[in-house]
Amino acid sequence: MNSYPYVCNGCVSKIGCRLSKYTYRAKVAEATYKDTLSASRAGIGISKSELEHIDRLVSPLVLKGQSLSHIYMNHKDELGCCEKTLYNYFDLNLFEARNIDLRRKVRYRPRKKKTSGTIRETKCRLGRTYDDFEAFLEAYPDTPIVEMDTVEGKKGGKVLLTLFFRNCSLMLAILLDASTQKCVEAAIDTIYEVLGHEVFKDSFPVLLTDNGSEFKDPKSIEYDKDGHLRTNVFYCNPHASHQKGRIEKNHEYIRYILPKGKPFDSLTQEKVTLMINHINSAARASRNGTTPFKLAQLLLNGTFLESLSLVEIPPDEVHLKPALLK
Repeated sequence: MNSYPYVCNGCVSKIGCRLSKYTYRAKVAEATYKDTLSASRAGIGISKSELEHIDRLVSPLVLKGQSLSHIYMNHKDELGCCEKTLYNYFDLNLFEARNIDLRRKVRYRPRKKKTSGTIRETKCRLGRTYDDFEAFLEAYPDTPIVEMDTVEGKKGGKVLLTLFFRNCSLMLAILLDASTQKCVEAAIDTIYEVLGHEVFKDSFPVLLTDNGSEFKDPKSIEYDKDGHLRTNVFYCNPHASHQKGRIEKNHEYIRYILPKGKPFDSLTQEKVTLMINHINSAARASRNGTTPFKLAQLLLNGTFLESLSLVEIPPDEVHLKPALLK
């Protein structure tokens, strides 16, 4: 017999025994067990037809620029697997779409070394520094915060003024002819006229931005033409973009559709609004699978979205690639 317990370990008669010798070695047995266990779990646990069903559902949406997270949140009942398993299938190259089609699989550029800049308190920053911003929030802790920035295409061309609502991750984008104080003021005035004083003041109580030259005239943003206060502007510290990191992070959605270096001169505000509608309709894992648009319906003024031509795009029609604007 060559199986347990018929082994020679501990046998007192093995010396001089002419039978075949069998010895139990624990480490070898453990390694063999693990190899067998691993081999039994190799491959995937679904049929070919089930895999083809998932491929037909997922690949076209990935090729539109949608993330697996967005797809999973809107089709979890149809997929029949968890989000982690879906990523594993992509790693095994089982779908028509490949890892290269998933932006997160492409490595980020190495982070730049942080530099400690000297904070120079210019006139526009007096009473509007990041310390002043934190003090304001301590006094009014429930105040909604809107982060403000610009996104440029080609140097010297048109730019986008972006506004990001922290409470719901909704983003607005206004096309500017140039990155100047007058253009920023005109854009804010346009939003103000569309929404009206009360809705604007309720929606934009605080604007947090960087120290770009286009934002160096805070009073033109804070006050309307009749001298009424409509918002409060605060500035991040120099070289501290992380202080408004959420809008910086959200700009990657714009870059999915408008890659860096691409001029914005051929854009119209209608195209920019279309792009923003698709971005705001992408489900976010950080928001428990909800879209910024749905959260905005709950947290912003009831007329806000309609007044600014913001509409929700159906989940399967969300398109986050340059072809959207062609």
